[in-house]
Amino acid sequence: MFEINNEAITINQVMDVILSGQKIKLSDEACARIQKCRDYLDQKMANHDDPIYGINTGFGSLHNTKISKDSLGKLQENLVKSHACGMGDEIRPELVKLMLFLKIQGLSYGHSGVQLQTVQRLVDFFNNDILPIVYELGSLGASGDLSPLAHLSLPLIGMGEVRIDGEKVDAAILQDKYGWNPIELKSKEGLALLNGTQFMSAFGVYNVYKAENLLKQINLIASMSLDAFDGRLEPFSDLPHLVRKQTGQLVVAREIRANIEGSEIAVQSKKHVQDPYSFRCIPQVHGATYDAIQYVKQVFETEINSVTDNPTIFPDEDQIISAGNFHGQPLAISMDFLAIALAELGSISERRIYKLVNGERGLPPFLVAKPGLNSGFMIPQYTAASVVSQNKQLCTPASVDTIDSSNGQEDHVSMGANAATKLNKVTDNVQKIAAIEAMCAAQALEFRRPLKSSDKVESFYNNYRKAVKPVVDDDIMYLNMKSSKEYLEIN
Repeated sequence: MFEINNEAITINQVMDVILSGQKIKLSDEACARIQKCRDYLDQKMANHDDPIYGINTGFGSLHNTKISKDSLGKLQENLVKSHACGMGDEIRPELVKLMLFLKIQGLSYGHSGVQLQTVQRLVDFFNNDILPIVYELGSLGASGDLSPLAHLSLPLIGMGEVRIDGEKVDAAILQDKYGWNPIELKSKEGLALLNGTQFMSAFGVYNVYKAENLLKQINLIASMSLDAFDGRLEPFSDLPHLVRKQTGQLVVAREIRANIEGSEIAVQSKKHVQDPYSFRCIPQVHGATYDAIQYVKQVFETEINSVTDNPTIFPDEDQIISAGNFHGQPLAISMDFLAIALAELGSISERRIYKLVNGERGLPPFLVAKPGLNSGFMIPQYTAASVVSQNKQLCTPASVDTIDSSNGQEDHVSMGANAATKLNKVTDNVQKIAAIEAMCAAQALEFRRPLKSSDKVESFYNNYRKAVKPVVDDDIMYLNMKSSKEYLEIN
């Protein structure tokens, strides 16, 4: 059981909760903070007639429209219903679970004015794997992720759709199935639920986690490619990287060296003086991606430990401040940055694929023993090139875009949700390219026998061969490519 309290959480902790299926609970301190803020807001509204944005006023460009006290709950319910305007594909279940977790985390700080029972119901959703249906399209990334979070919140009031045990059902069944009455929203609650960055943050957390694992995997695959291509090890010495002083490239150079240590292929005499950039500059290119991941990780770990709804309530200071913590610009820029950094991993990987199939350094053309009769790995390289090109198009930054909305009141938005969904596609694409490089590197290694690579590379090779067999004569290659991707995704 993972307890949500006031301690900072890391991306790895969050993903461990999601992937291990842990249940969560609110700490006593978190419950007390939530209740204290709600009590303060109730008292404030009982004795306060001046307009406070989103609490007793309309929303967006309707911020000057005063709402009567007896309609404050209806105002919040209407907000949730009217803002559920998502379209496109449904997002993956693990991303919905991340959204639930991060929304609970953000509300637990006691600056949002929600009822404790509202947050507890979100905990119940999480613990029972009741996953609201949320769509990819609809958020501008400010005022937070309004539309996706509206879909996330609809089941709280007995509306919308949820997925239970893989089946999509009407949220109205929750009352009969679990005995849960719909939450009667009070003042500010709808806004607290909808304002926030949890759609963007969920995608960011998920892709940072995948990016760290993907980089380690590609470093190992690149090591196998380097050895299969009979590459030189001198470019991975500490010396050139110490004098440049870029952290990432030194980290990667040391990792490649450790991966290759003990290889019989690596220590044999080389006829060539120098390797192409796609091999020689692995530390510089992969290292830049390493540095980018570390930066983006820091941005998202800050965000998931923050309050991002609006207005923000400060009971101890007796202040309710309407500001802009829902604006996703820090996330949008960071996800664009991460997409570019990951796309470069795919780009240089494809160049290594090209070199491996090109018939150089004693390797047969297209990595088959009878080229001509067999096309071998000719077209997997085409596929990798196609995916690389699509990534270039997906890496057009979303964060430089904006569009006027809500009659000009929301006149600059981050487009962070589009950055999020683009990043997700880039990450998956890079996994595809890595799968093709793994196929080619393993196949190339066959032609270096009886020489062995390092223990680490050979261990990867032997396990990989249980899922993806060598190609002797032409085979239906997409099946091998699919098996390769599936292997990398679970290892």
